[in-house]
Amino acid sequence: MNQRDMNQMADQVPDLGTVRSPSKSPSELSFISMPKWLRRPIGKASEISAVQQIIKQRQIHTICEEGRCPNRGECYAQKTATFLLMGPVCTRACGFCQVDKGHAPMPLDPQEPQKVAEAVQLLGLRYVVLTSVARDDLADGGAGWFAQTMAAVRLANPDTQIEVLTPDFWGGLSGASGQQERVATVVAAQPACYNHNVETVRRLQAPVRRGAKYERSLQVLQWVKQLDLSIPTKSGLMLGHGETTAELVETLHDLRAVGCDRLTLGQYMRPSLEHLPVQKYWTPEEFDQLGAIARELGFNHVRSGPLVRSSYHAGEGEEKMQNIRVSGCEA
Repeated sequence: MNQRDMNQMADQVPDLGTVRSPSKSPSELSFISMPKWLRRPIGKASEISAVQQIIKQRQIHTICEEGRCPNRGECYAQKTATFLLMGPVCTRACGFCQVDKGHAPMPLDPQEPQKVAEAVQLLGLRYVVLTSVARDDLADGGAGWFAQTMAAVRLANPDTQIEVLTPDFWGGLSGASGQQERVATVVAAQPACYNHNVETVRRLQAPVRRGAKYERSLQVLQWVKQLDLSIPTKSGLMLGHGETTAELVETLHDLRAVGCDRLTLGQYMRPSLEHLPVQKYWTPEEFDQLGAIARELGFNHVRSGPLVRSSYHAGEGEEKMQNIRVSGCEA
């Protein structure tokens, strides 16, 4: 499929407008009902309770719980989870995010790497994702902490694959050179996949991702490939902030231009009235069409659907690449 065909395909994905109605007041707009395709069972209570107990006993955190992910029951059942490193308080204030912010972050727990490793072992996780809040207060933004935790997890769980989902590591007086050094620290620890989310299209970065920049995030993904071409890179977007189909396709092109291999597309769901309102609920059919466009552009693993999140079925991408390496062809 050539560029013209893909543009025509993009044009066929209807922009249904926003969920806003000009006749409604701002207070009424806050209570627009959620479409039925976004409602799903939470999962088996026993599986969720077992994970929560192990997490709480060790005073560690998962983004599954802190972010109230709708897929956590399914992921726990598949022996995957996403640990939130360096405490639950973020030093930034993104308009979409459920994670706590607005006050001083917690001191680092020197036992956290070992606690996470132990939890991975107790839960029998085959694939684990390590992410973190932004810690602009730390000299290295927390890059070294990622590396320490990865080492601890591998020591206790040598067969467990580790994906990282990092912040952009921007901060301090060192600018881009310091940012690149922090990315290099994580790359040197050899994750199975390096994920950094652009979250939304270029035009909407300022209101959605306060403190982050579009080009800066693309640079993170590009540096990973420059440092180690063998590490798969991944990024994700949340739809529903007012982006257009054309802007989404442009973003996919930008991600492929820096060598991004894997992609997640999901629906933004407003955590509270203090967060940005949903501008549009994209339909499952629209997500399917956007996923098809992404595959045509060359992403080798795409998850596109209303309930998809950054770490949704994260281990599938690695399993697929292992199958390709073994068989010599795409599975």
